[in-house]
Amino acid sequence: MLETIKNKNLSQSFKKLVVSRFFALVILIFSFSFGGFSQEVDIAKGKSLFNANCAACHKLNKNLIGPALAGVSAKYEKEWLYSWIKNSNAMIKSGDERAVAIWEEWNKAAMNAFPQLTNMDIDNILAYTDYVPEPVAVAASTVVTSQAPTAGSVSTDIILVVLVIILCVLVSMLFLVNKTLKAIANKNGIEFEKSKPLFKVPIWKLFIKNQFLVFCSVVFFLLSSAYFAYGWMMQIGIDQGYMPVQPIHYSHKIHSGANQIDCQYCHSSARSSKHSGIPSLNVCMNCHENIAEYNGEEDLEKGYTKDFYTNEIKKLYKAVGWDEQSRTYTGDTEPVKWVRIHNLPDFVYFNHSQHVNVAGIDCKECHGPIEEMEIVYQHSSLTMGWCISCHRESDVKVKNNEYYTKIHEELSKKYGVEKLTVAQMGGLECGKCHY
Repeated sequence: MLETIKNKNLSQSFKKLVVSRFFALVILIFSFSFGGFSQEVDIAKGKSLFNANCAACHKLNKNLIGPALAGVSAKYEKEWLYSWIKNSNAMIKSGDERAVAIWEEWNKAAMNAFPQLTNMDIDNILAYTDYVPEPVAVAASTVVTSQAPTAGSVSTDIILVVLVIILCVLVSMLFLVNKTLKAIANKNGIEFEKSKPLFKVPIWKLFIKNQFLVFCSVVFFLLSSAYFAYGWMMQIGIDQGYMPVQPIHYSHKIHSGANQIDCQYCHSSARSSKHSGIPSLNVCMNCHENIAEYNGEEDLEKGYTKDFYTNEIKKLYKAVGWDEQSRTYTGDTEPVKWVRIHNLPDFVYFNHSQHVNVAGIDCKECHGPIEEMEIVYQHSSLTMGWCISCHRESDVKVKNNEYYTKIHEELSKKYGVEKLTVAQMGGLECGKCHY
């Protein structure tokens, strides 16, 4: 009897165990189907994770501070990579042979720990490092070349239309002049032969006979000559639009525009010196130690390709003596002979710090839309009249400045105005700019 009850209890407990395992298996299957195993790797997400966490020290196909990561999943097991990425220092301290070897090979540089990354995140990153993009057919260049003749033909048509209009105007003027000369001849009793297109009396005699016409012509000739001569002489020393070719192509459109690098990061002396200064190549290398190739947009129409920009970076490396493979300075440097663009006469005093710090003038006010310039050119004329116009139109900023506030109170009473311009503060005195 007792044995029968005992067997019955065992059978019931076995049924419960089977049912519980069955439901556990069902739940596990559902968790796999909606969770971990069913998730596919996302290369796009892996790229964003790579750029956010890895790109500062690693590139795909090139050594940087750390080794190139293309195909890294084929070199190590995933479980090992999970542990290494999440906490590399712990693996080095534990004495893992491969971890210690990598640490010693790369100058014992400490790798950041990324415990916030899940295994799925790491799988996405590894999928991106293993991804090989398919070659893209070059279609952009063909489009550009096919459109080029169309643009040229339009401009040619416009030129032809303009030339036809000019020709019509000249012909009309010829008929009007001929009619006027006939009227003058009839008025002065001079016969005009119908058989010949010319007068019996030469035209210059008709011109000399009218003294008022001669006087007006001489005055007009002298005034026009003086005007054009003055205009030509006033252009001497004005280099507005000057755009020299530099020994190393530097694109302000990329650095100041696309990357939004502040002007004073490179031209730091503009805050505290008379001159804005040419940044040393070491300032360039602050970024370009880790940026050895260009990955931005191309301008095929103007010949600015990725290879073009990358070659200019190589020129920088050669000038500064940077060995890209060993990531060290060799000491073999070459001077870069930059061509100066903005140049004032020696008798003109201009202080950048006065305008940048005190006046708070933005660089664009004088140098133009520098963030749009592929090649920098002189935007403003930089003439005396240009400076005077600015001093007459610009108000002095007195906010949070006790010195200017006191002067503003005194001079505003003197001139009877609410706001003071730079000119009213003495900005037109000769000794301010000429010494």
